[in-house]
Amino acid sequence: MNTRTFLPRIQNWRYLVVYAVMGLVALIFVGRLFNLQILQYEDWKAQAVENYTKEISVAPPRGIIYDRRGYILARNVASYNIVVTPAYLPDDVADIQGIYRDLAALTGLPVSRGTVADAKLLDACADGPGIMQWVELGASNAPYTPVKIACNVDENIALIVRERSVDWPGVSVQIEPVRDYPTGSLTADVIGFLGPIPARVAEDYTDKGFLPGRDKVGYAGIEASMDDVLIGTPGTRVIQVDVAGKELRNLAPPVEALPGDNIVLTIDTRLQAAAEAALVTEIDSWTAYYGYERITSGVVIAMNPKTGEVLAMVSYPTYENNRLARIIPYYYYKQLSEDPRHPLLNAAITAEYPPGSTFKLSTATGALNEGVVSLTQIIQTPGEITLCERYSPTEPCTDANSRPFRDWIYERNGVINEAGFGQLDFLHCIAYSSNVCFYKLGGGYPGEIEEGLDIQRLKEYAIALGYNQPSGIELPGEGSGLIPDPTWKRRYRGENWSTGDTYIASVGQGYVLATPLQVLMSAATIANDGKLMQPTIIRGIQDSEGNPVTRWLNADYTITALSAGAGSRQISPFLPTAKWDITVDPVITDYQCSGGYCEATGLMKTVQPWVVQKVQEGMRLAVTDPLGTLNHDYSFQNYPIAVAGKTGTGEYCDDVALAANRCSFGNWPTHSWTVAYAPYEDPEIVILAFCYNGGEGGVVAAPVVKLVMDAYFELKAIDIASGTP
Repeated sequence: MNTRTFLPRIQNWRYLVVYAVMGLVALIFVGRLFNLQILQYEDWKAQAVENYTKEISVAPPRGIIYDRRGYILARNVASYNIVVTPAYLPDDVADIQGIYRDLAALTGLPVSRGTVADAKLLDACADGPGIMQWVELGASNAPYTPVKIACNVDENIALIVRERSVDWPGVSVQIEPVRDYPTGSLTADVIGFLGPIPARVAEDYTDKGFLPGRDKVGYAGIEASMDDVLIGTPGTRVIQVDVAGKELRNLAPPVEALPGDNIVLTIDTRLQAAAEAALVTEIDSWTAYYGYERITSGVVIAMNPKTGEVLAMVSYPTYENNRLARIIPYYYYKQLSEDPRHPLLNAAITAEYPPGSTFKLSTATGALNEGVVSLTQIIQTPGEITLCERYSPTEPCTDANSRPFRDWIYERNGVINEAGFGQLDFLHCIAYSSNVCFYKLGGGYPGEIEEGLDIQRLKEYAIALGYNQPSGIELPGEGSGLIPDPTWKRRYRGENWSTGDTYIASVGQGYVLATPLQVLMSAATIANDGKLMQPTIIRGIQDSEGNPVTRWLNADYTITALSAGAGSRQISPFLPTAKWDITVDPVITDYQCSGGYCEATGLMKTVQPWVVQKVQEGMRLAVTDPLGTLNHDYSFQNYPIAVAGKTGTGEYCDDVALAANRCSFGNWPTHSWTVAYAPYEDPEIVILAFCYNGGEGGVVAAPVVKLVMDAYFELKAIDIASGTP
């Protein structure tokens, strides 16, 4: 029987399905390849290039800061770091361990401590992990990238590492610049210090090529305000790397980093040192006298009134900015920030205090210019007068709203005078600094001065002399001060203005606040015949080769090579700039006052030149008259150079005084002020001293001013003798 084997017959349509599927798959592959290799060629090529391309930012050298005589105040010095490149270490584990032990013996670091996870949480060179953990972390991330194991090592240690680098493959010394401040704490409040790029501006700096983990920016002083000038422009290197991060070759010519510009300040370091020594000596002498630290802080500023150049600016206590140059130690920064004396702040421009009798220059200028008083008019100045505390011009004067206003008690030749100064003319009101006289000039007095200056007009004259506004000096954090008025009191105190507020404001007390620089500017304006010069700390800007460059400071505090229009002023090369001349420029709003009420007329006015001259004479009389506030054997009595000035004793009641229970009515603690200029006929220096809780200005602050003035004229004589400009 024949048998046949029948194979199942495959239908043709099944072949077609298989072929169709295969064709579709092939078509998908071809389409995908076409899309990747043709349509997306540029994108994938860019990613491929990116995989082996690395752009390296090259840090620029920061600009140098000099004083006016070329002495370096801030510079860049080499800092030595010991680094290990994991990929270049020996293959033998025993050899690697031997290198680690040698490095540990040299640097004092542990060979192994903690874990790699600990190192991930810390910045390079932070205390904690050992050498092995740092290297293992680097090897896992980028084996060809050097890992810092010790930062800012001594130069001798760095030299030893370089010598042993042949025996220690993978170990080398990395040099990076760090900021150094040769004058340290002497100029710290002016120069400032650097810190890491803050997170809030990190993106802006990254866009400019800076690296947040590497580059630093200014945190205070000139380092902060002129950061854009000093910081420079980063360079770039574009290199090819392999998958492990090893550098293979340059893919483009390197772009060199551009150094920051150098800055020349107006400060004379010699005078700065003399000013600090004078202030500290005075503070120490009173500490020894009282047996405790009575004066806790102080300020000294010296300026050329004709140019606005600040020659010295001392804020005490201060800090050591070299301790903040490499890292900002937490314990040191915490100590500074918690100090109630605020050493991190430049009190010369940021602190606001009641200016006391130094403010009387504003009252005197306004009263004489407005005709409130004449030069020959005699004003009665008993030790105490009774004035009405009225809250409206029509309010009657009664026993209920009357209170005493006292003059200051002075002592001469062992005699204490509580009876006041008697009969005074305008010039002697300034010379003796009679509070009673200025109460009357500011608020009026029945039967003697019917219409006082009033607070509105007083405020206008104070502003004209530099109060109630930042000066615009090229330093960060400047305060505005405060000259109050009825609108301010209603808004911030919820009360109406009273006549008593006007009396107190007339002598620089009550709500009146000023920075030491503003007090200095007011006296400088009088000394300079009414010209208020723009205070400046910058004498010039230079490129990295030392060539002068032109720079403008704009109204928004940006620095540009060209003027940006209104509000711009040239700061390099230095060009003295007058903010205004009160005898020429109509900067004072005109008010008409009657019956204790003043209303603006819509007009502007100037100060008559003879008024400024008479205020100068009053300041000169403070030195030459036997009862003048600056006629002391410890200040300017018989001084060989003609000096004029004004003292101040400002009552205060701040948080520190309250905590010490010292704010008792009629016996508040007082700050000490003195501002003086010389020579009287042709001023070239104006000096201010402020002593916190110092007491009488003529006794405490005046000797500081005298010592600084001595130093200024002695240095001037030395420079003339040596032919130094």
